[in-house]
Amino acid sequence: MKPRVGVFSLTSCEGCQLQILNMEEDLLDLVEVIDLVSFREAMDPISDEYDIAFVEGAVTRGSEIPVLREIRRKADVLVAMGACATSGGVIGLRNLRSPGESIDEVYGDNTEVADDVIEVRPLDDVVEVDHYIRSCPIDRDEFTHVVTSLLLGRFPYDPSFPVCVECRMQENLCLYDGDDEEFCQGPITRAGCGALCPGLGSACVGCRGTVPDANIPVMIRIMSEAGLNETEACRQMGLYGTDAEEDQ
Repeated sequence: MKPRVGVFSLTSCEGCQLQILNMEEDLLDLVEVIDLVSFREAMDPISDEYDIAFVEGAVTRGSEIPVLREIRRKADVLVAMGACATSGGVIGLRNLRSPGESIDEVYGDNTEVADDVIEVRPLDDVVEVDHYIRSCPIDRDEFTHVVTSLLLGRFPYDPSFPVCVECRMQENLCLYDGDDEEFCQGPITRAGCGALCPGLGSACVGCRGTVPDANIPVMIRIMSEAGLNETEACRQMGLYGTDAEEDQ
């Protein structure tokens, strides 16, 4: 019997689900070895019973908590998919403001919706997460790797070292060695993307989340020495959930 797979979303842009659809013919190969039973972006649900759940998006409403817990209860394996699910993502910027300020600006007099709004939280703040697919949006090859690993009973590869290691492996020029103002977060960001952005000459913006025990104060100092003031350095590192001010 093929494993049953469900793809779900909480608060998100659903760009990670679109990345799965962008697999095109590779997705057709994948459904030869799995039963895709729920995937709102692609199909009507076939079944509410599944073995593996891929969940995109952050928890931003109280009503999403029981939904996520029910997905966790049914799934043997739950995979957090994308930056919003793994670290709060761009949506987490709302936590930098008071809840009332954001609610008034976005929802106004719609108290029914406003009363449901809570602090933005990644999935593992609410339920146990078995595996992570990082980045914004996810990489299609990484999604395939995780699915294949799970089917083979293997633990998916999820490096804990920084993007800088991958830059060294690819012999990329460090962006801090050049004259351009590229304030790269590679020293504190989890690898696994193949140093995609630095390899193209663009700064890493930290969408894969921080490495364990990331030295945030040193990262702020490096960015400041490169010409970015401390406040702006903290703001940039907060784009995908790094609470730089709290870690100083």
